[in-house]
Amino acid sequence: MKLKFCGAAGTTTGSQHLLEINGKKILLDCGLYQGRRHDAYEVNCCFPYFDPAEIDMVVLSHAHIDHSGNLPNLSRKGFTGNIYATFATRDLCTIMLADSAHIQEQDVEWLNKHRKREHLPPVEPLYHKEDAERCLRQFVTVGYERPMPIADGVTLTFFDAGHILGAAQVLLEVTDHDDGGKRKRFLFSGDIGRGQNEILNNPVAVKDVDFLLMESTYGGREHELPPTGADEAVAEVLERSLNRGGKVMIPAFAVERTQQVLYVLNRLFHNGRLPRVPVYVDSPLAVGATEIFRLHPECFNEEVYEFLFDDGIDPFIFEGLRLVRAVNESKKLNQVQGACIIIAASGMCEAGRIRHHLKNGIGDPENTVFFVGYCAENTLGRFIRDGREEVNIFGKKHQVRAAVEAIDSFSGHADHSELMDYFHATTGSKSKVWLVHGEPEKSRALCDALRSEHGGEIGVGLLGETVVF
Repeated sequence: MKLKFCGAAGTTTGSQHLLEINGKKILLDCGLYQGRRHDAYEVNCCFPYFDPAEIDMVVLSHAHIDHSGNLPNLSRKGFTGNIYATFATRDLCTIMLADSAHIQEQDVEWLNKHRKREHLPPVEPLYHKEDAERCLRQFVTVGYERPMPIADGVTLTFFDAGHILGAAQVLLEVTDHDDGGKRKRFLFSGDIGRGQNEILNNPVAVKDVDFLLMESTYGGREHELPPTGADEAVAEVLERSLNRGGKVMIPAFAVERTQQVLYVLNRLFHNGRLPRVPVYVDSPLAVGATEIFRLHPECFNEEVYEFLFDDGIDPFIFEGLRLVRAVNESKKLNQVQGACIIIAASGMCEAGRIRHHLKNGIGDPENTVFFVGYCAENTLGRFIRDGREEVNIFGKKHQVRAAVEAIDSFSGHADHSELMDYFHATTGSKSKVWLVHGEPEKSRALCDALRSEHGGEIGVGLLGETVVF
């Protein structure tokens, strides 16, 4: 077996890991690298570590764009195999990949206007909406804990990762035909949830693992609050913010984070903890994702399941909530007076309507920018969250006068202690462990901690490196 680290090694975006097993090339995830526009385009456009036409199949852990977003480009450049995913992941990709294509087309249109003025040739988006639609025809859906043969001597089983709707750990059971049919179990963690999620089930502990490819996003770092502390933390931030009478702008990923925030707001309003104010979800993608959530109760924890089926209460819809799809409606939010909450994608402020709200509202000291999720390095969200006094939005500099607040109890990623718990709950020899999906210092911190407690071989994946085992 060979494992090549083609993305999300030394960073948290662009997840791509290439396995060669029994003569087949299996790509684990095919995500977009997210960062500075020029750097991201150079990384995403060309697949420098493999030829897309030579990939036999893709196994997709979940629908987040940094894990799924380059699939249309992969197919466009010659990949014709199956893409294995859970049912919920496929449904989310239906809207998320189309939205990704739309954003790229818009960005390129804006960029080409400026290039034309500078007498530079136009550039093309990575892919178009038609490419996203064609890519979806290659999906093959598999339920949790339903073993499926996908290649000679290779059986795939998905286990719930508790990260977002449909997120999975990927178990590959491999039969060695040259060694008397001996079987080995290779586990790709995907992104691991914290457990005790407001909406989702806890991650499943997979048994008898021989080789482990594991995320390390929060290595060496603990979340400030337990997952169950979100309600009170949100209430305290919103009380301070709404008392100023301005807008609370919440950059939130359209999938999972928006639904978590809506569920918590629903409970806070229902319990009288907060006075009711207008709440706007200004993201067609988030609106569509919320509709998809209702189709997949197999992913819900017991409390949400009871809300939906026993009490007949919609977890994500409440009085005073407005779901905004049309562009004209979105623009009208700039004229809204008084206290209100606007939830808009993207969570890292690199795309979507949140940038327009920030452009119009970040200079007003009555307003608040409230971060409820992780922002990668070199993103607009990270710059604002880190306290920069001036940021660049749509090519123009804006003073940051709005209050900036952040909590991380919503995080979909396990923190250091939770990653350690996950590792120990995953039984088996784990004779070789590779850490990916983490900034270098985070991966090293987790690596050092695991080495102090585990006798197997543990290393940090390096971009472009191939390991043989």
